[in-house]
Amino acid sequence: MHVPGQYDQQIEDLLAQYNRQRESAAGIRRRINATTATVTGPRQAVKVTVGAQGEVTAIEFPTGAYRRMPPKELADVLLATIEQARSEVLQSTASILADELPAGWDVLGLLQGKADPATVLPEEPVMPQNAHDAIDRGFRGNSHG
Repeated sequence: MHVPGQYDQQIEDLLAQYNRQRESAAGIRRRINATTATVTGPRQAVKVTVGAQGEVTAIEFPTGAYRRMPPKELADVLLATIEQARSEVLQSTASILADELPAGWDVLGLLQGKADPATVLPEEPVMPQNAHDAIDRGFRGNSHG
């Protein structure tokens, strides 16, 4: 028989919070995966669409302008347009994540691999005082006695 303890409600609350966070993370993932960016290059020579990971999903030539361009110029315009579309999709992804992460996070820097998340995470996890007290009494996170 289970005797309700002083931590039962806290455990239930933590589990409920965890389930809400999992649902939120799944929703964020869906929003990010659906993110695309489409950019049209100079003189409408090329139109490029990229997906959330920066992968090129479509290349179109909306006008005949590309026919009048030397191959090197067309290649340069294509590469620049792809890069601009990738930059825009990265910005969109950062916007989605920025709403979900704590203030102070350089989301774009994180996505680009330039920011260190350790700079905004505390050395010790944030937790209620009674959890700190339990740790001070010897609990170290292992379930074995």
